[in-house]
Amino acid sequence: MNQYELLYILDNSIDDAAKDALVKKFEDVVTAGGGTVEKTDRWGSKKLAYAIDYKTDGYYVLMNFTSGADLPKELERQMGITDEVIRKLVVRK
Repeated sequence: MNQYELLYILDNSIDDAAKDALVKKFEDVVTAGGGTVEKTDRWGSKKLAYAIDYKTDGYYVLMNFTSGADLPKELERQMGITDEVIRKLVVRK
């Protein structure tokens, strides 16, 4: 099992219930894939360094998890097809 860090930015224009649902969805992807979520840290709304698709603000979330080597690819795939995710980055610790 490897330790990973996932930082992703959600569209800030969606409501809080939708943000919570997306965070829960990505945590569920980790647990369904046999991994464990160690910590989810919601940094909140912050200004982006540059505009992405004409958006200047984003909702930052940092998630630390432990899983096998194939789960980060599935997470990136799930985030890639979710329109509310602006950017994502998975790093192995």
